Amino acid sequence: MTTAPAPVDAFIAGLPKCELHLHIEGTLEPALKFALAQRGGIALPYADESALRAAYDFHDLPGFLAVYYEGMSVLRTEQDFYDLAAAYAAKAHAQKVRYAEIFFDPQAHTARGVAFDTVVRGLTRALDDAERATGFRGRLVMCFLRDFQAEFAMATLVQSLPYKEWIVGVGLDSDEAGNPPVKFREVFARARAEGYRLTMHCDVDQENSTEHIRQVVEEIGADRIDHGVNALEDPALLARIRERGLGLTVCPISNAHVTDGMKAAEIRALLDADVKVTVNSDDPAYFPGYVAENLAALRGPAQLSDADLVRLQRNAIEISWAAPAVREEFLAELAAYAENAGR
Repeated sequence: MTTAPAPVDAFIAGLPKCELHLHIEGTLEPALKFALAQRGGIALPYADESALRAAYDFHDLPGFLAVYYEGMSVLRTEQDFYDLAAAYAAKAHAQKVRYAEIFFDPQAHTARGVAFDTVVRGLTRALDDAERATGFRGRLVMCFLRDFQAEFAMATLVQSLPYKEWIVGVGLDSDEAGNPPVKFREVFARARAEGYRLTMHCDVDQENSTEHIRQVVEEIGADRIDHGVNALEDPALLARIRERGLGLTVCPISNAHVTDGMKAAEIRALLDADVKVTVNSDDPAYFPGYVAENLAALRGPAQLSDADLVRLQRNAIEISWAAPAVREEFLAELAAYAENAGR
C-alpha cells in the first residue's frame, strides 16, 4: 500500500524539526545515484531516472532491502559519501530540521571492499561543513546489519573505536526475520561499555514483534526503539516503555510501503498514551517523502493539531542524544515558534 502525497501546510513547513530515524544510504536520490555512477564509471541497469524510480516497487521489507543494497554500489570513495551526506544536509536544512541523528551501515560498505575510514570521513566531513555553513547539526549512529553474524558486528564495533568522537551511538537494522535483538546482546553490552548510546530497529508487523521489543527493553536495555508500534499489542510492555521514558522513532510513509498502512491510528494511540513517539522519514529516496512530508501525510489521518505537531518535535529532542545546549536551543526555538504561530 502506498500513500498519496499530502501538501505541506505553512505550520509544518515552518516548524523546527528534529529527526532521529534517517538512513543516510536511504537518501540516495536517483539523480545523485546516476551522477556518482558516471563519476565512478559504473554501469547501472536502468535507462534513466524514471526507470530507476519504477524499480522502487516493493511491498515488504525484504523487497525494499534488495533494492536498497543494490543502490549502494555507487558509493565507493570518500567524496561519494561526502556528496551523499551533503545532499541530505541541504534538504534537511531547507525543511527546518535543526538536528538529526543519522544512521549509516558500515558493514554494507566494508563487505564490498570500501574502507571504514572512507565511509566515516566522507560523512563526517560533509556534516561538519553543513553545520558551519547553515547551522544544521547532524550526528552519526552506526548500525549493525542483523542478517550478518554477531561476530562481524563485534569486529565492526572494535573498528569504530578510533572514531568514537564522530559517532554518538549504535543501532541495529536490516532483515529482522530470524535475527532477534538478543543475537547481538554481547555486542551492545560492549558498545555501552565504550560509551555509545543504544537503539534497535523493531520493524512493524514482523514475526515475534512484541517479543523482540521486550528483548530490546528488558535484555538489551536500549535507550530508544526504532519503529516499535507493535508495543501497543502488549499493555504491560507499553507501560514499561512509558515508565522508562523510551522513545519510538516511527516512519509513517515507509510503513505505508511495507505494511498495511501508515499506522496513523497507532501513532495517535501512542501519543495519547503519553509515549515519546516521534515522526521521521526513514529512507526518503525510496519511500518518497522527507520529514515534512511525513508530518503532512500523518496530520489528517492521525488528527494531529498544531499542538500535537509541536509535541512530536519536543519528544524527538528530549529523547535525542544531543548535547544539553543543543536541546535547550531547540526547545527555546520550538516554544517561540508555537507561541508566535498561535497569535
